[in-house]
Amino acid sequence: MRLSMLDGEPRVISAGAAVIAEALDQQAVPRLGVDWRPPLPGTSAALAKVLADPRRERANEVAVGRLLSARPRLVGVRPAREVLDLPPRTFFHAGPPIDWERASGPMRGALIGAAIFEGLAADAEEAERLLVSGSVKLDSCHHHRTVGPMAGVVSPSMWMLEVVDDEHGRTAYCSLNEGLGKVLRYGAYGPEVVERLHWMGEVLGPVLAAALAVSGPIDLRSLIAQALQMGDELHNRNRAATSLLVRELAPAIVDASPQQAAAVLRFVNGNDHFFLNAGMAAGKVSADAARDVPGSSLVVAMARNGTDFGIQVSGLGNRWFTGPAGVPDGLYLGAYGPDDANPDIGDSTITETSGLGGFAMAAAPAIVRFVGGDVSDAIAATRSMYEITLAEHPAYQIPGLGFRGTPTGIDLVLIARTGQLPVVNTGIAGRVAGTGQVGAGLVSPPAEAFTAALAALAAT
Repeated sequence: MRLSMLDGEPRVISAGAAVIAEALDQQAVPRLGVDWRPPLPGTSAALAKVLADPRRERANEVAVGRLLSARPRLVGVRPAREVLDLPPRTFFHAGPPIDWERASGPMRGALIGAAIFEGLAADAEEAERLLVSGSVKLDSCHHHRTVGPMAGVVSPSMWMLEVVDDEHGRTAYCSLNEGLGKVLRYGAYGPEVVERLHWMGEVLGPVLAAALAVSGPIDLRSLIAQALQMGDELHNRNRAATSLLVRELAPAIVDASPQQAAAVLRFVNGNDHFFLNAGMAAGKVSADAARDVPGSSLVVAMARNGTDFGIQVSGLGNRWFTGPAGVPDGLYLGAYGPDDANPDIGDSTITETSGLGGFAMAAAPAIVRFVGGDVSDAIAATRSMYEITLAEHPAYQIPGLGFRGTPTGIDLVLIARTGQLPVVNTGIAGRVAGTGQVGAGLVSPPAEAFTAALAALAAT
């Protein structure tokens, strides 16, 4: 009996270890490469149980359907003490719950700045003593329908963007964006930071509230879809989205507050990240729509507090599953370098959770000038995320990929089976309190957060 494979040149398929493919290439052997990775270590038993769960397929259809059908609209700007029932001496923060003792430098800096801003302390030393004593209650923004960029600290006097999703009857909030550099969310708390926060509370917030009362609600889903086709990915690049938002609001700002219009428009015009916070609230209200579907393995939150990276899963309620936050790999400002960087921090990964940010980098080739790499890396990052998501967003489309929808709906099962972790692009905060931003880059979440969640889901 003659084997047909001996009648001609062998056809070689390489998978797994790169060293095999490299050896074949060195010998000029034609091959077909398969991008294969082993499942995450220690997940076999949990994977088998979750895959056998008869609820899973339908539960994921329901959860991702809710995520994709959400229609977030910006409806107002209101003080945190009103919309969040935030009492004095209570601050919310980004990421999973954390106390002062475990808080990182930028988290501590932002809490100190908030205490000074609220008039609870006259200086940083007094603020730190107050926080060390436990006199200020801390809680996660995510526990209160809220998200905050970087340190994400929300105090009672701050004004919040209010975003509603009438499709599912939910509301989410995010603070106003301060701009870049030495700002509270990056852990800076100097006099210029506190002065800016007072101006935002006394002028910016009320003017935006008055403008929205004139203009009516703004369709954020439509605006995000347009911005993607104009070169934004809606996490670290928001230039187009900010411009579109200004077009919507500028006439109403002038009509509602003519005396303050110039100052407000000048501030927004000088801050290309102004839209980020509205986009985060849109991501939060969309992901929240997918919560609490029994049996679903859909990730509904990824968040970092500068110490821990945590996730929440639709079928597991409000439980957090955490691992150590990693230090981003990226580009640094001025003389700063990796030794100055704090581990990853912020709720802005709600953008990736809802199919934007690192998942949409193929739409924003210019982003590589901010986070590092080249255009091919951005495209590859987006393509790899289709492997771990349940759907493609019908409204958020990428021109460079033939208007394919962004990969949306992170699935625990697909992460475990492929070993592929979500791609996150992020700003980098200085590790020393008071430093501010030192760079921007890419970071991978800790695998243990996902394996722990999978094990918990297998036990339900």
